[in-house]
This record gives sequence, structure tokens and C-alpha cells, in this order.
Amino acid sequence: MASHRRPKQPSRTRVTVLTTAAAAAVALSANAADAAPREKLGKDEVKAKVDKLYEQAEQATEKYNGAKEKQQKLQKEISTLQDGVARGQQDLNKLRDGLGSLATAQYRSGGIDPSVQLFLSSDPDDFLDKASTLDQLSGQQVEALKKIQDRQRELTQERAEATEKLKDLAATRTELGAKKKEVQSKLATAQKLLNTLTAKEKAALATEQARADRSATQRVDLGDAGSASGRASAAFAAAQSQLGKPYVYGATGTASYDCSGLTSWAYAQAGVSLPRSSEAQTGAGTRLTRSQLQVGDLVFFFNDLHHVGLYAGNGQILHAPRTGTVVRYESMDTIGGPFMFGVRV
Repeated sequence: MASHRRPKQPSRTRVTVLTTAAAAAVALSANAADAAPREKLGKDEVKAKVDKLYEQAEQATEKYNGAKEKQQKLQKEISTLQDGVARGQQDLNKLRDGLGSLATAQYRSGGIDPSVQLFLSSDPDDFLDKASTLDQLSGQQVEALKKIQDRQRELTQERAEATEKLKDLAATRTELGAKKKEVQSKLATAQKLLNTLTAKEKAALATEQARADRSATQRVDLGDAGSASGRASAAFAAAQSQLGKPYVYGATGTASYDCSGLTSWAYAQAGVSLPRSSEAQTGAGTRLTRSQLQVGDLVFFFNDLHHVGLYAGNGQILHAPRTGTVVRYESMDTIGGPFMFGVRV
């Protein structure tokens, strides 16, 4: 006789295990999909992206340079103001001591002059107005009080100016920190991209860069353009002596340079002090068109003026381009951004 037993149901434990295993399999599949290697960028694509990041880093570098220079200037101004306030307070104390001596002398001679009230008054201006109206003070005392009033007004103004400068300094320090982080972030991202290359690709890229640097630091045909001035000639000669030095953001020589660091250092060798940032250097002299350029003139690129070099003649410039390069000659037409104008210092 055939058996009519009901088929055995899987135990709850077995169902749970199977369900868990299935879920795990799905999760592993999803993770495997996520972990699937993305399409690898080629060497040239990586280089193009890295060069763009380096350009953005240079842009942030020049803002950083400007903020740093402003910070240093503010610190000097604040120090001068604070020294002036301290000296002014000493002068004021001496004037008050002198007025007190006058009052003491009058007391000893037989009477207490109302000017003694000055030391009990919180408003010397009000006291002087009243005392002068009543003709209560001697001419010498009136003169002493006026000097005190004038010095108090000066001190109040100097203290207020110092307070504003301190606020400006705090804001500048914040900007400086932000720009430094931006530069470091761009450079770190560029390095991550470079790290995706194989050892062979990295070596090929390094060889290409070294070849480009060598050819760009060798003497090129600079044409017959004369120097703009003796100072410009001296600055250009100084910059030529730095050919081959690496670009490093924020650097001013002589081991390394950024773009405005090179131009400011070069002109310093000619006895000329230039501002620290490329944008600020645009105000260092007379603006020029391309056809007016002579050797040693400053040349500016990009709409925000974040790159500067020295005109070398024959459409060439001498500059510190960006991270990964060295001080070198380069055609004005291959900078990566439009030529804006030149400046004759």
C-alpha cells in the first residue's frame, strides 16, 4: 500500500541559514561590483589632469602670497601703533604730572586753584570749557590742559585704529590658512592621480619632464630686443642665474621659487622691491602691450593675473611655471592662459 506521508518540512533553523547565505551572496555580489576596477586613465590623461590641478594650486598660491604679505604689513603697522600709544600715554602722564605741580605750587602760595578739580573730573574737556569761561585758570594751566586734551584725542584715535588693524589681521590669518589648505589639497589630489600610474608610466613621464626642462633651460634665441632699463637688465640676468631651480609654492629662493617669488627676488638683486604676489606686482610700473615689451619687463597671464614672469625677447619669457617644473624659458603662447599685459618697473 502506497504511503501518504506528508513531505518533511525544512526546519526553521535550516531556513534561516539558507536565507542568510542568500543575503550574503547578494551582498558579496554587490561589493564585487563596487570593487570592480574602474577604467584606468592613460598617462597623458593623468598628466593633463595633474597639470590642471597644478595650475589651480598656483592660482591659490598667489592668493596665499598676497594674504601673507598683508599679514606681515599689518603686524608691522600694529606694532608701530602700539608703540605710539605707549609713548603717548607716557607723554600724557607727564603733562598731568606737570599740571599737578602747578596746582601744588598755588596751594603752597596761599590758595587752591580750581584746576585741582581736573584730577576729580572724568571729562577734562568739560572742565576746561567751564574753567575758561570763569577765567579760573592761569594761562600756563590752560595751555597745559589743552595739551592734555590734544594728546587724549590722539591716543583715542590711535587705539581705535589699532583695534581695527587687529580685526583685519585676524581675518587675514583666516584667509591665509584657507588658501594654504586649498594649495595642499590640490597638490594632494594631483599626487593621488600620479600614484595611479604604473612604475613604467611614471618613469616615462619623468623622462619627458626632464627632457622638457633641459631644453627649456638652455639658451634660446631671444632676438635683438634691448633691455627696458639697467635695472631690468640686472633683474633678468639674476633670473637667468636661477634657471633649473624647482618650482615650490610660497618659495622666494634661492633653492626654489614660485612665479612671483622669482620676479620679486630677481628685481631685489637690482635694488628694486616688488610686492609679493603677482596681482600686486601689476602696480609696480607702467603697463605695456605685447609689442612694447622689452627684456626684463614683467609679463602677466590669466584673467585673474595669477601668473607672472620676465620677458626674455622674441616672444619668450623666463619664469617659474608650476609644481613639477623648474625655472625656464617658455613661449608666451604656451603658458596655458592668455597674456594680459606687461609692466615696466
